[in-house]
Parts: sequence; structure tokens; C-alpha cells
Amino acid sequence: MKYVPNRVVLIGTGAVGMAYAYAVVNQGICEDLVLIDLNETKSRADVLDLNHGEAWAPAPVHVTFGDYSACKDAAMVVICAGAAQKPGQTRLDLIDTNLKIYSSVVSQVMASGFDGIFLVATNPVDILTFATYRFSGLPREQVLGSGTTLDTARLRFHLGRHFEVSTANVHATIIGEHGDSELPVWSSASVAGRSLSRQFKNDPQLKSDLDEIFERTRKSAYEIIDAKGSTSYGIGMSLARVTRAILKNEKATMPVSAILDGEYGQEGVAIGVPAILSRGGVKHIVELDLDEEERAAFEQSVSILKTHYDEATRAE
Repeated sequence: MKYVPNRVVLIGTGAVGMAYAYAVVNQGICEDLVLIDLNETKSRADVLDLNHGEAWAPAPVHVTFGDYSACKDAAMVVICAGAAQKPGQTRLDLIDTNLKIYSSVVSQVMASGFDGIFLVATNPVDILTFATYRFSGLPREQVLGSGTTLDTARLRFHLGRHFEVSTANVHATIIGEHGDSELPVWSSASVAGRSLSRQFKNDPQLKSDLDEIFERTRKSAYEIIDAKGSTSYGIGMSLARVTRAILKNEKATMPVSAILDGEYGQEGVAIGVPAILSRGGVKHIVELDLDEEERAAFEQSVSILKTHYDEATRAE
């Protein structure tokens, strides 16, 4: 992969896309941000709106409306296009519609000569990340999805509130599908330096509290979608954080949707796992030491994703 300028192309300027764009501009993450969307009138207005705040941004970000030719020199292409989850739907209900959209989008990106990093946000994100890998033909390290970054942020938020500590002192991760089969890795979780698994072995009430916190975390998206139609700010900030880690070559560890090739004893799937992120994308997948129950749950999550992907692609 060649090194490319700090240009990010955003495809899809709906609620999630624009929450991401706002976070990127507000944090001065890239130098050049290009918006692509079928609704050109609305997107050009979004460009104006973002540019009018440049005076207060920490660093100037050149925001424009463009087309797929802009992808050629981009460091990253972030895809937020696709059908959104509606009240009563699971993320997996969106597979067929969004696979068709991604087939078209990715082919147009690759036709430009793009050789950067794909960051996938559209649900079901794990399946669409793997589809993007297949559609693009790029090396697996150059294709990743938002994975369980938002789920992990939600879990840390709830744990911080429960224990009355800053989320900066909460170290807990959710892995697996970004969806109903995800799982918390309690065996390696800690709050303010104290192991949670050691604590709840001798405290049944704490284990019950943690189970309730995880269930609240897992259902958070449904609660928000039922009330306001979509999630946007949390995922927008999560995507911006992943973008910063890549463009700044931070080598930060984040639970993204990464393509497995032997890690965790799995292959042929994209799924949420901790990964070290660098300028080249996924530098290394971190294999957590899962306990027996966690490993079984993770394998079940992998199985669900593979089954749905195979069924959707066979139907084509």
C-alpha cells in the first residue's frame, strides 16, 4: 500500500455520516474531507454548514462535495451509505438491501484507483466489512469496520456511572458481532485497576449488576432508534476516533471489525475484535485470553455472521 495524503472521502451524508463529518472537522482530524451522496443539494448545504465553523476548529479542514474520482488519492474512504435500521428491525435484517448498495459503491471506489483504507459503518457492519473486503480485492489490513467500538464505549459509560469513576479508568471490551450476539469480555475487564472477574466471583450481586449493565448496553441502540429514529452521535464519534488512530499512526488498540485469518481459530469472517491501528490500517489483531464461556459465545457469534453472509450471497 502506498502512502497517501490526509484526504478522507465520506460516502453517505445521512445522520451517521454527518455526525462523523462534524466530529472530524471539530477535532481537525484530516486535512481534506470530501462528501459524496446521491442527494447533492442537501450535501452541498452540509459542506457550507461545516465550512462556516472552520474559524473555531482546532485545525483547518478543507470540506468539499465531490464524486468517486476523489477516492483515487484518499487515505481513507468511510462508507455510511445504506438503508438505516428501523424500529423493530435487527441489524441483520438489512443485509440484502445493503449488500447491493455496497457492491455498487465499492466497485466505483476501486475504479478510481483507490489504494487506501476502507472504514465501514453501515449495518450489519461485520457482514458489510467482509463484503467490502471481497468486493475490493484489497489486503485484509486495509479493510475494517466500526465493529464493537460503539458497544464498548456504551459499556464503559454504564460501568463508569455504576462505579462512579471516569470512563478513562474503565477497561472493558465487547467483542463479536455488532449486534445481538456480541459479548463482554469480563475475564479481562477492570475498573480503577481492580479486576471485575475476581470481584464478582465472591459477590453474586455484582455479577447480577454486570449482567444487567451489559443487557442495557446491548439494547441501547433499540432504545434510541425507538425514540428518535436512528443513532448518530455515538457512532459518529467512534468512527472519528478510529480515523484519528489510523491517520495519526497512533498504534492504538480499538475493537474494530477486522478480517480474521486464523486469529481466535477463525477465518473467513469480519468480526469485532481488538486491533492495533496504524497508518496501514489493521497492524495486528490482539487475541484476548478468553475463558471457556466467552470463547463459546464468540464462536457462536462467528457462526451467526457466517451463516447470514453465506445465505445472503447464495441468494445472489
